[in-house]
Amino acid sequence: MKVCTDACILGAWFPDKIPQNSTILDIGAGTGLLMMMLAQRSQNEIHGIEIDGAAYQQLQENTSQNDWEQRLTVFQGDARTFQFPQKYDFIISNPPFFESDLLSANDREQIAKHSTFLTLEELIKVIDDNLQPHGSFGILLPYHRWEYFDQLANQYRFSLIERLVVKQSPRHAPFRAILQYTRSNADFATTHDLTIQQIDRVYTPEFVKLLKEYYLYL
Repeated sequence: MKVCTDACILGAWFPDKIPQNSTILDIGAGTGLLMMMLAQRSQNEIHGIEIDGAAYQQLQENTSQNDWEQRLTVFQGDARTFQFPQKYDFIISNPPFFESDLLSANDREQIAKHSTFLTLEELIKVIDDNLQPHGSFGILLPYHRWEYFDQLANQYRFSLIERLVVKQSPRHAPFRAILQYTRSNADFATTHDLTIQQIDRVYTPEFVKLLKEYYLYL
């Protein structure tokens, strides 16, 4: 599974927003990228669940070969029915995009190989079932899906407290939204903007600042 830039942004955006000594769950952990990014900058206990067998094997290997392995626990299973050992202070997810959001026939072929994957409606229920009353969660979405997801979250009495709007360059329209929700009532959400590259395709200073602890050559 490829390491995508937008997933790296998700993993880098949240460590400073999660209190120390929190318990964290990554729904759809893939090969462990988000788990390890969060572990790198905290002392938190982090669990991850992945349904795909091949990805889970890589997840096990990756999370057992680093300095944080004692704080990383992985499960194979369907998050919709899995009995987690606890409720979590923070949940993070980079869920599968709907077929209409995918960019290529090859991507559609890959998603078709999975017998099942979470819809946003199912995901918000899983989050609601497994999040502590005081907890919060973060999610990465295609930009044009964020308002739809916001309506779903509101139905479960979650309030949006922060939104990061991501663009590839100043010439491009937003293509990703990173959202943070809490169960506490919030009158408004803080919105931030992040542009990955400048016109000359050099990374922007904001992107470098966010990812410099993770990328080798920034």
